[in-house]
Amino acid sequence: MNILFAEDDEHLGKMVYHLLKKEYGRVDWVKDGQSAYDYAMFTDYDVIILDWMMPELSGLEVCKRLRENGYNGGILFLTAKDSVEDVVEGLDSGADDYLIKPFKFEELVARIRALSRRVDKPFEETLTFDDLELNLNTHEVKRNGKVIELSKKEYELLELLLRNKHQVLPREMIIERIWGFDAEITDNALDALVKLLRKKVDVPGKPSIIKNVRGVGYKLRDQNGI
Repeated sequence: MNILFAEDDEHLGKMVYHLLKKEYGRVDWVKDGQSAYDYAMFTDYDVIILDWMMPELSGLEVCKRLRENGYNGGILFLTAKDSVEDVVEGLDSGADDYLIKPFKFEELVARIRALSRRVDKPFEETLTFDDLELNLNTHEVKRNGKVIELSKKEYELLELLLRNKHQVLPREMIIERIWGFDAEITDNALDALVKLLRKKVDVPGKPSIIKNVRGVGYKLRDQNGI
């Protein structure tokens, strides 16, 4: 399961993030509403957990915008706003569930589990781009039918690019997704990882399948060079 967690409180956010990471593996933590919206537009999340009161955009506004833009995954509010009116407003904005702080982590997990059962999202077993394939179950990667052995981080980078194959991924977002939100990683480390991945997935004599968009980040390049 792929989860986005939006919470601006550093102490609570770090604790819940690590617990979710241990429980589900694929979790992104952002600390403001605009980042929550941007991440959700770049990545196909199964469940999004939103704090209500956040900088830049409120969780309520994020929820409304996501639904208006066709997001059909589960949305859960995790907030201290506990009046009946608040709950009704949150659910009317497009949220599927509402959990009031303080809460027990076991209850949050149970609600995420219930959300994942209710939300009708088909599971993608294989991500493809031209003649490149990545199997999410076996973690096997092939290009033109030939199996390619990747390191853990090379695989994570390729999966991220494939999940967002029509988008340019900003460097900062890639670094946070691959190394974690609090990692002190330079652009040089990302460039080195891209170079290693290119050596394994590129076809000799053809342009690299991974395109560097100067000043922004990276994207996949199709056979037409786009």
